[in-house]
Amino acid sequence: MTYPQVMVNNLYEYESGIIRIVLIDTNYETAYALDIHSPTAKFKPIQLDNLIQEINTGVAKQVITDPWLTMRYDLDLSLSDITKRDAAWEVVKYIIDEYGESFIKDKRVRNNAINDASHKYALSRKTVIRYLVRFYQRGMIKNSLLPDYSNCGKKESTNVKTGVKLGRPRSDGKNIGIKIDESIVKIFQKSLNQFYYNSNQLSLTNAYEMMIRKYFTDEQFDEVGVKKYVIKEEIPTMNQFRYWFNKEYNIKKAVTTRKGSKNYYLKNRPILGNSTVEAIGPGSIYQIDATIADVYLVSRYNRDHIIGRPVVYLIANVFSRCIVGLNVGLEGPSYIGALTALSNTASDKVKYCGEYDIHIEKEEWPINYIPDSIIADRGELEGFNIENAIESLNIRVNLTSSYRADLKSIVERNFKTMNGYVKPFVPGAIKEDFRKRGGKDYRLDAKLNILQFTQIIIRSVLYHNNHHILKSYKRDEAMIEDEVLAIPNEIWKWGIKNKAGKLREVDEDLVKFYLLPNDHARITEKGIHFKGMYYGSDLALKERWFETARNRGSWKVKVSFDPRNMNYIYISSKNGFEKCFLLGHEDRYKNKTLEEIEYLLKYEKMIIEAHKIDELQSKINLITDIDQVVKNAGKNKTYHENEKLSDNKKLKNIRDNRAREKMLMRSEDYIELSKTPMKEGKVLNLPKDIEKDYDPDNEMIMKIQKEKLKNE
Repeated sequence: MTYPQVMVNNLYEYESGIIRIVLIDTNYETAYALDIHSPTAKFKPIQLDNLIQEINTGVAKQVITDPWLTMRYDLDLSLSDITKRDAAWEVVKYIIDEYGESFIKDKRVRNNAINDASHKYALSRKTVIRYLVRFYQRGMIKNSLLPDYSNCGKKESTNVKTGVKLGRPRSDGKNIGIKIDESIVKIFQKSLNQFYYNSNQLSLTNAYEMMIRKYFTDEQFDEVGVKKYVIKEEIPTMNQFRYWFNKEYNIKKAVTTRKGSKNYYLKNRPILGNSTVEAIGPGSIYQIDATIADVYLVSRYNRDHIIGRPVVYLIANVFSRCIVGLNVGLEGPSYIGALTALSNTASDKVKYCGEYDIHIEKEEWPINYIPDSIIADRGELEGFNIENAIESLNIRVNLTSSYRADLKSIVERNFKTMNGYVKPFVPGAIKEDFRKRGGKDYRLDAKLNILQFTQIIIRSVLYHNNHHILKSYKRDEAMIEDEVLAIPNEIWKWGIKNKAGKLREVDEDLVKFYLLPNDHARITEKGIHFKGMYYGSDLALKERWFETARNRGSWKVKVSFDPRNMNYIYISSKNGFEKCFLLGHEDRYKNKTLEEIEYLLKYEKMIIEAHKIDELQSKINLITDIDQVVKNAGKNKTYHENEKLSDNKKLKNIRDNRAREKMLMRSEDYIELSKTPMKEGKVLNLPKDIEKDYDPDNEMIMKIQKEKLKNE
């Protein structure tokens, strides 16, 4: 089979322009494409055989760099950006959920979908079409709907000066409402947070009434002195309040703040798929889960240090049973491990295996795609930020209920299979007789570090994907007809050829950008300080960040990092990210996981703490010795010291005194190369002409000077 295969989200350039593949039917016969610069939603059907032929003949060329690629964290976006993006996303998501793929294939269905969304969200058809076109043209991720402020011209005029309320006037002429400007919107938001989004569960009408009482009344006192609230002449109407509520409504926030998060996930979270339904193709459903491996590991810094059991994340493809992504770490189970494993699904596996000195061909692990949906435990993928990260890539997430491991039966079975591959042959593996009297402590047998254990897991995955026969896999009639072996990789390859419509190929850096964990680093004069390590970058050197930090003070920056290898971190920027590398003097951290580095730093701190008492005792001994030397310094006087000299005489002739002291030290401090006594020998008489000019003192001085010059 030839790779790469045509996948959803691929870009191909013709003389007439660039198209994006937005859909491939389940039979892998027809693809639907959209011109990435066209203003209309014209989805063009293309026969895949024709497209492949055009690629092979050079008529169509695959575009590697996506011109619409955008990488932005929500924290880097303005409130206006997020509001407009989320409003557009709600419309697009509604059409996708309600009409599925049919609105792309059928123009009549598409028209009905546009009309439906236009009516439901009170938007013009033109606006709905613009949302759809932008979403599919720009990579089919949530951030593709961010507004293009750079293309905007003059700002829209408002009626601020006149104070005229927008919209039609009321028919009764009473309580006509007021213009809703930014100050009123802030009051709406405060009132909703204070009166509606809480456990008191007030109705929207009650929240409106409480808002009017607090913000749109004047306090007055009656004749008896009782305080009353008199409504002002101009107030927002209930319809205006309801309009802004519907516009900003967040069902997750509403349910979690009013009824609790458990209620939201139990009854209100969207269920966009059924985990028990069989996947229709390789990219339809992935399953993810974690387990604590039954083996103890040692540190790469010191093999005598046992660091405990690793946490293994596996992601399995439901259709083929292939392992499509993995992560081995020491922390967790946690969202960091889950997202790192998920980012691995989009990684080039040849390159990934090469990082662990395992060399494979593309066909042995041909999987670097993201799925249509993923099934996961609540623990790892539960949380607002994690949902946003995955949703940004347009991946649907189905969280299983507590104690329902059967909903992830495929990946659960893979853990059992992997354990069977590894456990019998690995030192430090858990033994059943450990707690019995006389049983050996298997932890003392630990020999593998996390790198070596990861190599074993990767090789086990390669064996499982390429050679393990799935005895319980039920092949359909088409597979039986094509004589497909029930081996995960063979099923995957067959599915790619016949049922690959749900797979999407997304830029690897984009996937990592959204899924890798992020934190804050600090720019200092010594480098970019993060987790106890120092990094540098080309941009930092070019813009002189470190000099600025030394002279003006340090500052924080947001970074992404891969906890499996801390050689690099990534600083987010408006145009993507800046790759930062470990500085030269931080070699001991190279190719190490974050957990290993944290363990080392913690261990070194522990050693320092344990040595503090000994260090303090030695320091006290040093002070005592110094004090004793000082006391003894004045007891023994020299011959000349008996002469009493004035202070003025003591300060004179310091240079001459220093020269005499040096000559004295030279006569006392000398190096004798051999301590063996010299044998008595004959005395040689020098010739008279040499004896006359011989001066032993001068020769000694010359020798000392020559020796000094030689040493210098």
